[in-house]
Amino acid sequence: MFPLHVYQDRRDRLKGMMPKNSLAIISAAHESIRNRDAEYPFRQSSDFWYLTGFTEPDAVLIIGPEHPDRLFVRSKNPDQEVWTGRRLGPEHVTTGLGIDEGYPIDELDSELTTFLADITWVEYPFYCNDSAKIVDRAVKAKETKSKRKDRLSHRADLSRFLHQERLFKAKEEIDVMREAGRISALGHVAAMQACQPGMTEDQLGSIVEHTFRMEGSPAVAYQTIVGGGDNACILHYTDRTTTLNSGDLVLIDAGCELQGYAGDITRTFPVNGSFTEAQAELYDLVLSAQADAIDAMVVGKSIKSFHEAALMRLTEGLIDLKIIKGPLEEAIAEKRYAPYYMHGTGHFLGLDVHDVGMYEIDAKPIELSEGMVITCEPGLYLDKRSDVPSRYRGIGIRIEDDVLITQQGPEIFTKDVPKERSEIEVLMRG
Repeated sequence: MFPLHVYQDRRDRLKGMMPKNSLAIISAAHESIRNRDAEYPFRQSSDFWYLTGFTEPDAVLIIGPEHPDRLFVRSKNPDQEVWTGRRLGPEHVTTGLGIDEGYPIDELDSELTTFLADITWVEYPFYCNDSAKIVDRAVKAKETKSKRKDRLSHRADLSRFLHQERLFKAKEEIDVMREAGRISALGHVAAMQACQPGMTEDQLGSIVEHTFRMEGSPAVAYQTIVGGGDNACILHYTDRTTTLNSGDLVLIDAGCELQGYAGDITRTFPVNGSFTEAQAELYDLVLSAQADAIDAMVVGKSIKSFHEAALMRLTEGLIDLKIIKGPLEEAIAEKRYAPYYMHGTGHFLGLDVHDVGMYEIDAKPIELSEGMVITCEPGLYLDKRSDVPSRYRGIGIRIEDDVLITQQGPEIFTKDVPKERSEIEVLMRG
């Protein structure tokens, strides 16, 4: 958790963007049942976490420009806490979280009706069904008590402000994300060092995740992808039951989570420690495309620029390898690369692995700005069914790093895991 003033500053900035006589309502996440009475590990709603630092379920934050910050949380319950863990309780909201007022969550509906008595404008994240239901209940209760139905005349999507705030990372966020990148890199390095033919994908993935835990990360940022051979051509492959074979590549897409912030790295390397000639040709092409893309990740350039740079290099290379036909401009215009490169070159990164923020405003791509953290992840996927020279079939390659946009140029958080072929082979030889 960051110092309490960080969350107060975030709430104050958000309130400064809201109109007078308005309130914003943000709901925490709920626990989810996995099966019978076993729950999935709880993970807080990213928007709620960003504004409070509070990691318990079943809470609601209410803020407004002319109002105290109010947080509704579960009441203390010693009998229940024996089973499920300690609760903060409403009486400790002020001292524990720096929020003005704490209330029991059971009193939300009755208190909210009072809070909304003279409010004409309410904001909440439209994507959040829980927040929407809270507002709907309060509006209905209000209408039954008054003949005036124009009191709460406007609803607005809080995300339009909140998600743009989250897009630009402050120093304390950058420090955590830099550490998440370091830990994530160590997991990939450990996998390269341990990989042997005959291991299963899941066994190799467990080494990555074990390293995350031992380095202080309590969770993965997303389900770890480990795809050997042709499985690497499935972008979000999560089965992880296949045995790794000598002569194949293995693709690992994995990142740790630290204080809610995600790392996100992909590396592709040979199961037996040595690239074949065909693997090397495709690997070097993807690596050069990533280098061109990172060079384009500078302040003031269109956010499309680094994707276009990677796409240009990949298409050019596919033509040179006689996988697609040229000329270059025609191949790009007709998207001849698309069967082998079907995704974008990066996405925002933060409290969500595919983090919030607008890529376009009024149909115009935004410019890269200081404080954005973006992945850079070109790839090529030539599965066994591909109409390509046989030597390339069954090869999937992606190389991904986490990049901070700065005035001095791109900073790569995940640089500690090798990606040059020679460095990978040396590391795997031990």
